[in-house]
Amino acid sequence: MKAKLLLMTGAIAVFAFGALADDGHKGNNNNNNNDNNSSFESSVIGSSPGQAVGGVISGGAPWVVSEGEASVSSSGRIQVEVKGLLIGPGGPANLVGTTATVGMVAATLVCGGSGGAPVAVPDLSITPAVLSTAGNAEIQQQVTLPASCFAPVVLVRIFNPAAALGSQLTAFIAVTGITPAAANNNNNNNNNNEDNHGSGHSGHGL
Repeated sequence: MKAKLLLMTGAIAVFAFGALADDGHKGNNNNNNNDNNSSFESSVIGSSPGQAVGGVISGGAPWVVSEGEASVSSSGRIQVEVKGLLIGPGGPANLVGTTATVGMVAATLVCGGSGGAPVAVPDLSITPAVLSTAGNAEIQQQVTLPASCFAPVVLVRIFNPAAALGSQLTAFIAVTGITPAAANNNNNNNNNNEDNHGSGHSGHGL
């Protein structure tokens, strides 16, 4: 099931990033604010133990997200907003519904889907954000995009400011992905997309 989720995420991202990036370049002639045009947009869902994306391992407890979205502009600006990013059911009983010891998070862009590679960012250029006790954070990160970035995935990773440079970014606890359950969660009062087709079981429990 998890493998299918990541493969589906990659398939959607190939289309979104490729097609919208082209639109952004066409708009360059008439719009100087191309930085604000998203080439890739996705919902954000909590991670489950045992996942790996771009060689980055997920956290050891399940995480859930009440609301979350991420975007990457054609200039390489990553923006992520999450609300209610908390340890979910199945985690340590005394930590469910909390952020445990996680106080800061940062974003990593992976090109190539789950088997791809993270886009490198110099250690001193990583811009972490505070994760509130309610699980809310707004992350902004600038990266230099490669010539092509197929199947982009954005990871929300734990940032440990006390660790040595080069090891401050650790496991990911949330990831971009569009599943029926995630879409329903983030768009409760939105358009009835696909008339709830497939909205029952495939994304349940994330």
